[in-house]
Amino acid sequence: MAIVRPVGYGHRALNTASILQVSDLRIERGGTIILDGVNWRVGRGQHWVILGANGSGKTSLLSALTGYLTPTAGDILLLGKIYGHADWRELRKQIGLVSSAVRQMMADDEPALETVASGRWAMIDFWGRLSPTDKNRALRILRQIECAPLAERPWRVLSQGERQRVLIGRALMARPRVLILDEPCAGLDPAAREHFLQFVQRLGKNRRAPTLVLVTHHVEEIMPVFSHVLILKRGTVLAAGEKAAALTARNLSLAFSARTELKSRAGRYTVKVLPKRGIVL
Repeated sequence: MAIVRPVGYGHRALNTASILQVSDLRIERGGTIILDGVNWRVGRGQHWVILGANGSGKTSLLSALTGYLTPTAGDILLLGKIYGHADWRELRKQIGLVSSAVRQMMADDEPALETVASGRWAMIDFWGRLSPTDKNRALRILRQIECAPLAERPWRVLSQGERQRVLIGRALMARPRVLILDEPCAGLDPAAREHFLQFVQRLGKNRRAPTLVLVTHHVEEIMPVFSHVLILKRGTVLAAGEKAAALTARNLSLAFSARTELKSRAGRYTVKVLPKRGIVL
């Protein structure tokens, strides 16, 4: 997938002890630079948030991580293997993705149990017969995502919050080491959003949970379980590191090109966009 280089090549040596590492990643299309010099390392036991304004490069970074966009230069290392050295079709199965694009493709009549089980083969609109082993594993995952009563309920009658949980279960069916939640709260009402975020908090605290990566525009969605933050601006890394150091009003102001005021309470955050100086309302 990425340009093949030996481990240790380039500006930053690749760390084979990391869960995930991006080194000097560059994506250019039609003369336009989308990502430039992105370096990012996800260590074991960390849960990350990716923040950035529209056009900052979040979607392109996710597409590169999941094998759907080939970088112009740079390396992606997952579980000690470099995309381009290992078979990326197999390697990308270690990264689960929950996004609105997947949500829109699900079959209306498919029960939640089959939706979860189909994640083993990354299949949309499952039509085969479940083996007892797959059925039992899907049932265990439904319990894990707190959706056991929904096993026989078809997709069309699930609420948006329930659909998001079932898609997380579907991703977990493949036993990924990294689970990316791409703006999972889009379309949820305030109550459903908060219930879903509380579920994400419980999921992340589970010792068997994969590494979580939440992609969002909203600091209000950053739960205490998330330990690190990556902030992108115009295709480059503005800040990356532990949440307390990276998530600041200054960095948010730079990322969104607006004066901001950031407050935290009990591990949750709120942000206020301040009026531009010199403007009388």
